[in-house]
Amino acid sequence: VIFELSPQQRLWQRTLHLIQSRLREEHALQEVLYKTLLKGVPTALPPREDAPQEPLNACRIHGHVYVNKVAGNLHITVGKPIHHPQGHAHIAAFVSHEAYNFSHRIDHLSFGEEIPGIINPLDGTEKITSNYNQMYQYFITVVPTKLNTYLISADTHQFSVTERERVINHAAGSHGVSGIFVKYDTSSLMVTVSEQHMPLWQFLVRLCGIIGGIFSTTGMLHSLVGFCFDIICCRFRLGVYRPREDRQLHNQMNNLNNHQTPLLVENALL
Repeated sequence: VIFELSPQQRLWQRTLHLIQSRLREEHALQEVLYKTLLKGVPTALPPREDAPQEPLNACRIHGHVYVNKVAGNLHITVGKPIHHPQGHAHIAAFVSHEAYNFSHRIDHLSFGEEIPGIINPLDGTEKITSNYNQMYQYFITVVPTKLNTYLISADTHQFSVTERERVINHAAGSHGVSGIFVKYDTSSLMVTVSEQHMPLWQFLVRLCGIIGGIFSTTGMLHSLVGFCFDIICCRFRLGVYRPREDRQLHNQMNNLNNHQTPLLVENALL
């Protein structure tokens, strides 16, 4: 295949990187993806829209394999594999170093049942290097996940990943084999994602409780403000809270200020 992407594929790649960045910032978005499933959005690399004119300069590896729920290792490297009791080795002595390059792009990598709309951490990962002795390592922790929503019910796996890359240089003490290494391990815990809705009667009961609480709180506040107002008015003897004698003296003073003479009637005969 051709390693370079077409304009449409590159646009899909940028969109996928944007979603991945949002997932790292806001984990709740993954719950939205679980519920909506984004069936209208493709989660795989779209095909090239035009016929390739460039020479083929890369290879594509795709497929699936059944693995045990134990720690494992999936790697892509150079050389003929030779099996031995403790594993296997690769003989790459007859392959020129300038003949290979481990620049790669991961379009999709998942464990368990594939569900449309769920974007995995390594989807869209792109690593480009000009050094032929580059080693890429991905350490994956797989967590079994059970989905129980109104749209889907499935058993799948989600995972977290830690990346590491370095240049193999035996003279400098950096030993190893150049290539792409995916080391995974399965967690002993299981995560269950379920979707539940509140019944209508329970919603109405809670709504009535909220409304009643609002009325009770406003009544208490009204009583408290009135009590404080009564204390202030009684302390300063304002308005109707003045004593009777003070009110009469206050009225007489008002009459004198208005140039009115009080009428005194003594021993009047009618």
